[in-house]
Amino acid sequence: MNIHEYQAKQLLAKYGVAVPRGGVAYNAPEAENVAKDLGGPLWVVKAQIHAGGRGKGGGVKVVKSVEEARHTADHILGMNLVTHQTGPGGKEVKRVYIEEGCDIARELYLGILLDRVSARITFMASTEGGMEIEEVAARTPEKIIKVAIDPATGMLPYHARKIAFCLNLEGRQVKAAVKFMIAIYNAFTGLDASLIEINPLVVTNGGNVVALDAKMNFDDNALFRHPDIAELRDEDEEDPAELEAARHDLNYIKLDGNIGCMVNGAGLAMATMDIIKLHGGDPANFLDVGGGANKERVATAFKLILSDANVEAILVNIFGGIMRCDIIAEGVVAAAREVSLDVPLVVRLEGTNVEKGRKILGQSGLPIVSASDLGDAAGKAVKAAREAA
Repeated sequence: MNIHEYQAKQLLAKYGVAVPRGGVAYNAPEAENVAKDLGGPLWVVKAQIHAGGRGKGGGVKVVKSVEEARHTADHILGMNLVTHQTGPGGKEVKRVYIEEGCDIARELYLGILLDRVSARITFMASTEGGMEIEEVAARTPEKIIKVAIDPATGMLPYHARKIAFCLNLEGRQVKAAVKFMIAIYNAFTGLDASLIEINPLVVTNGGNVVALDAKMNFDDNALFRHPDIAELRDEDEEDPAELEAARHDLNYIKLDGNIGCMVNGAGLAMATMDIIKLHGGDPANFLDVGGGANKERVATAFKLILSDANVEAILVNIFGGIMRCDIIAEGVVAAAREVSLDVPLVVRLEGTNVEKGRKILGQSGLPIVSASDLGDAAGKAVKAAREAA
């Protein structure tokens, strides 16, 4: 789960992370009041959407008066902000964050995440603050510092000092950075976060270390322990299809391709997407219906795939262990009839009640292409999508 910048800063501040003072506003008068309460002489008005690159898209502005803060907030609120992470459709700005100005001497990068290769919480840092970390990794990978934390010891001061020295911090800056990084680690572990990214992390002319921006992601599977964080969810920022999938306990993630996939099991779903790519196609989604889906859940999954206008062919790949192939077939047929299927459908079924499932599909009267194995199914789906395009 993602949250907004201002929400992340509120959570981090509770753990002792240094952040600038600020307040959220949903309209221009509220923005004016926040600016007055903060005092001058500089303020920053920031669009609050779940995407990076807001500044380049015109969603972050420095202002020099309360009146300018109000005017700028009025301009940003309601705008359709397009960044490299939103795609060409952009996202509507429904709230802004008014923040006090900061006396910036240097801009750095700091992130903390779970490194699945080492199975350890890992800090990533760079002197190239303000830039996308992916861009730094591509152009100057030697400027990225990584420090893994042993779970047996947790974060210790020497871990933080090592990062601080690599960032060329000195004097009181090192002490401030150590305090900052230990607080970030405590927030990460205490809140079951999956990512905390501070970009930029700024060093002020006074030697303080401050989170000028903050991004936090959380492990959905741990949200039952944090109902207060779950309440921060902004469904307006999420894909409607993914929200609908979550309501039906379906694992669905929209992608940019044109071949819709419906599979049971996360591993098989990943393999299905891989083999589609191997045959020169592009999957339109990840969709795992799970091992115990019923007819209605399968029908919902099918409708989710078809709700994507980019889908030009569908590949259903089911291995029936716990899941019965006839249940899958009934759900596919019911959904296809309800939505008036108008794209090619390739189905590969194996496992429990596979013959019953194939019979249901064969007698449905729908234009279903049968496949003998996964490779055959992927090849037929890619061909069908190309012909449809």
